[in-house]
Amino acid sequence: MTDAAAQLVGFVGPWLGAAFVVFLRIGAIASVFPGIGEHSVPVRVRLVLALALTAIVLPVVGPEIRVAAREPAFIAACLATESAIGLAFGIVFRLLVNALETAGAMIAQSASLSQLFGAGGEPMPAISHLLVAGGLALAVASGLHLRLVTLLIESYTLFPAGAVPVAGDFARWGIAGVARAFSLAFGLAAPFVIAALVYNLAIGVINKAMPQLMVSFIGTPALIGGSLLLLSIAAPIALHAWRGALFGLLADPFGGAP
Repeated sequence: MTDAAAQLVGFVGPWLGAAFVVFLRIGAIASVFPGIGEHSVPVRVRLVLALALTAIVLPVVGPEIRVAAREPAFIAACLATESAIGLAFGIVFRLLVNALETAGAMIAQSASLSQLFGAGGEPMPAISHLLVAGGLALAVASGLHLRLVTLLIESYTLFPAGAVPVAGDFARWGIAGVARAFSLAFGLAAPFVIAALVYNLAIGVINKAMPQLMVSFIGTPALIGGSLLLLSIAAPIALHAWRGALFGLLADPFGGAP
């Protein structure tokens, strides 16, 4: 009986260590990943989702980690490296959600519906909430969770468990992610910025020709109405483009890195 218990502990112990190592990376990713790491998602739900993803990924990557997990030094090293790798992956994808927020702020400013620069504690404009909620719903409905599982499994090919990432490569990857997010935000908001530029030029010409006419009282309602009409047309196209950028990054996380 004692020998059987010892054999069971010897078999289960490394698998528990491997599960803990896998959970370190997945838990860090799930804390900030789009859809899962939203503030509106309760912490307990995020924990359950992280545990479920760990149970899915562990049978694939666990056999290799199980051998190394016999050493306490390996698990201690993973406490820092695995969490750092997971956070890096999660933040790079979180930047794409920030791109939707930035695009919404630019659209709202172009439509005279918000201030471009405000206090740090001010909430997002309503258009930003609309784009973020619509983009996340579209991504989840398109199988975001399945692509996330694939990314998690492939991440162990790029960064084996316990491997120390190169700081310089991570820095360049992060800079490329920030540049990608701003480029995407400007691209999504470009039609509204161009429309607002044309409007302001036209208002300036009209005001110069007829100084007595209060062009702002006439033009502002037209700008807001036209912007809302343009939003109803452009928002589905913009969200489709954003989903393509998100899934493209999921398929090739380092594709935009220099």
